[in-house]
Amino acid sequence: MSAEAARPAGTVATRQGPSAIGDDLRRFVELALVLAITEFKLRYFGSFLGYFWSLMRPLLLFGVLYFVFTKVVRFGAGVPYYPLYLLMAVVLWTYFSEVITQSVRCLVNRERLIRKIRFPRMVVPLSVALTGVFNLGMNLIALFAFVLASGIAPRVAWLELPVLLVVFVAFATGVAMLLSALFVRFRDIEPISQVGLQLLFYGSPVIYVIAQLPDSVERFMAASPIAAVITEMRYALIDPAAPTAADVLGGPAFVLVPLGIAAATCALG
Repeated sequence: MSAEAARPAGTVATRQGPSAIGDDLRRFVELALVLAITEFKLRYFGSFLGYFWSLMRPLLLFGVLYFVFTKVVRFGAGVPYYPLYLLMAVVLWTYFSEVITQSVRCLVNRERLIRKIRFPRMVVPLSVALTGVFNLGMNLIALFAFVLASGIAPRVAWLELPVLLVVFVAFATGVAMLLSALFVRFRDIEPISQVGLQLLFYGSPVIYVIAQLPDSVERFMAASPIAAVITEMRYALIDPAAPTAADVLGGPAFVLVPLGIAAATCALG
């Protein structure tokens, strides 16, 4: 009897990695969506403000950072459309940090489900990333509303945005898969990831634009997929006079560096 025939009805193959999707792509996607939608609903179940909290978190963080870095430290002095840039960067960072924080324990938290039902384990961290995408989508709607209200008209460069978001989500998903798998064996991964997120927040152009860094530092920083996406989104969405990721990295060919890091992270995850 073949392995396919021996597999119980209603289950998904247990192959690991990208090959786990195999012929069961439809079931794989359906299961990931079901888990993501369920998690999204449960997260706000019983909450008075419900889904509104997914919008409030980045807006509150934006408000605090905007006050500190425009009224106290004045990082944003001389940066065109700094409030919009800060809001955009906070929205992206909120998605990334949420996915990483929620994904570290996701396999351990769903241990009962994993033991009872045979399916690719990568579905679980993928569902966490998809749950974050729901929140990201609502936050992006608010961001676009602020952009349009600021008098910025749509332009051709906006066509870059879906590609940039796909790269960003893919990178976050790859990191989520990698950390969730490592946490099963190494419980130190959780505190390490928390410290790493704090360092990465200040090491990414969230509260500052990458052009404010010394030339010797900005190219190194822009090699990060997070920094590259934020920098390119600033140019594409907000300020056509801002440097692109290719400008910061030293040429279009060097854009392959953050893209390669994002692709390698997905493959390892």
